[in-house]
Amino acid sequence: MDILFALFDGILIALQPMNLGLAILGVVIGLFVGAMPGLGSVNGVAILLPFTFVIQGISGDATSPMIFLAAVYYGAMYGGAISSVALGIPGASTAVATTFDGRPLALQGKAHIALMAAALASFAGATVSNMMFTGFAPMLASVALDFGNPGNIRPDAAGLRDVCRAWWG
Repeated sequence: MDILFALFDGILIALQPMNLGLAILGVVIGLFVGAMPGLGSVNGVAILLPFTFVIQGISGDATSPMIFLAAVYYGAMYGGAISSVALGIPGASTAVATTFDGRPLALQGKAHIALMAAALASFAGATVSNMMFTGFAPMLASVALDFGNPGNIRPDAAGLRDVCRAWWG
């Protein structure tokens, strides 16, 4: 039940006017970043990371910059479909499959259908993944806390390597 209260609180924070404006700005920037072939969502977020300091200085908290970066990421994930459909060149590796069906539709004059299908698929995938992450986050956090001392990672990795060698030869 605490998760639902935290989720509701997060929605209220995201619906504040400044955060909505940053989300819209981030999506628009992300669309341009994603549409440029070779410049994907991760690179776009990395390039725009210094702007979070400016945004935090204006807003006064760390939530607004994170909303901006998430919006850039999601905008860029969809933006890759634009160059895939229009040019036949995926904006990122995640948009390669969009090229297979989107480019032939664009050549038939039905680019709007391909872009709408990509937008709906992007929205559905992001919604389902966010819902699953929200549901599994407490379990993942407890597993992460069970790792313990970071110094134990080398013996753990060596043990995993030995198991793989024994299994596959």
